[in-house]
Parts: sequence; C-alpha cells; structure tokens
Amino acid sequence: MVKESKSRGQTNPEEQTKDYGVGGFSVKGLVGYHSFKSIMDGPYYVQILQDHLIRNARRQFGRRWRLQQDNDPKHRSRVARQFLLNEVSEMIDWPSNSPDVNPVENLCSIIKRLVGKRKPSNLDELDRFLHEEWEETDLVTLNHLGESIKARCLALIDSKGERINY
Repeated sequence: MVKESKSRGQTNPEEQTKDYGVGGFSVKGLVGYHSFKSIMDGPYYVQILQDHLIRNARRQFGRRWRLQQDNDPKHRSRVARQFLLNEVSEMIDWPSNSPDVNPVENLCSIIKRLVGKRKPSNLDELDRFLHEEWEETDLVTLNHLGESIKARCLALIDSKGERINY
C-alpha cells in the first residue's frame, strides 16, 4: 500500500513548511518509506516507487505482491501508468476518495499522533521523528491493518458507499 502524507513542522508560522512522506507496508512488515519537502509530480512519484518501494517489495516478496494506491492524479499520470504497467505485476483498483477503507491512512494517523506527542521543534526534527516512528511500527499493528481490508470493504458495501467507521 502506498500513501502520501503531509505533516507540518512546528516552526515559526511564516516559515512553516510541509514534510511529505510516501510509504508502503504489508502484513509481513514495512516495505519502505521516503520523505521529501517538495511537491510530488508523476515523474518524482515514479522515482520514489523505483528507489524506495518497488525494490523493497521485490526483495521481500519476489514477484508475488500487489500494489494498492488511490487514484491521485500523480498516480494516474502517463509516466506513472507506464512505469507501473512495466514494473508491477498486479495492481489493486482503489477509489480515489476512500480514506475510511484504506488501512495505510490509519497507519499514517497512528504515526502522526506518536510524532505529535514528541513535539518536534523544527522540520528536520519532524522528519527524523517520522522516520523513527515508521521504523518502530510493530508487526501486530501492520497485521491488524492489513487483515482489516476485507471487513472494511464489506462494511462499505453494507453502507452503500457511505462513510464507515475505520
């Protein structure tokens, strides 16, 4: 699963900058995480996938893995679609606006909460804390989130597409 998240530094409001992150996980563990401070476009997304996620997924699972991402415009860009067609054997289609059924949203929420408790005082500290909390995520949490996908999808069907509590 791939997620781009944004966290704000606790710096002076005039100098406030965002720290973005892209990460992936499975029920077997973390796949990868990359943070950056610029806006991501299709080519940069492909570079992140190539350098930080695809290689790690192949190392962990060989060719037996699937990529789930939402329909964000950079994920659907021509360059990203071409890269994914060539490099990922199986994609999981996912609605573009479905944070309640996307377990990586929950993982990002957990990590943001843990980082917030540490009260980063600047963007570098925020970035370091995000990486540390990502790396310290336990397998039980990842298993719970990964195993919840079926229940999330069934709840979404039962609710006829309305928001669900996850």
